[in-house]
Amino acid sequence: MTRRVFTYEEAIALLPEVQRLTAETAERLEELTSEDVTESEKLIGQWAESMIALGLEVKGLWLVDFDSGAGFYCWRHPEPALEYYHGYDEGFSGRVKLN
Repeated sequence: MTRRVFTYEEAIALLPEVQRLTAETAERLEELTSEDVTESEKLIGQWAESMIALGLEVKGLWLVDFDSGAGFYCWRHPEPALEYYHGYDEGFSGRVKLN
């Protein structure tokens, strides 16, 4: 699969869809009982597949990166906006706030 590279404007335009899909899945997950492990795994897998289909990289539960070609715009649910960036080598712990 070819990696998708996003401008900041493209990432911001896609963010509402990412937020909607993530919030819906998180809400559905919260409604499950602890015995519904298989259903939980299924929901999380479907969420991850939908993020990958949009061209994002899934880095953790409710954590995605938009590849900028020089690093990643980083978003984690329930952040209200796309406000963080990190290089390819830094990862989540190296996130810096965008201006």
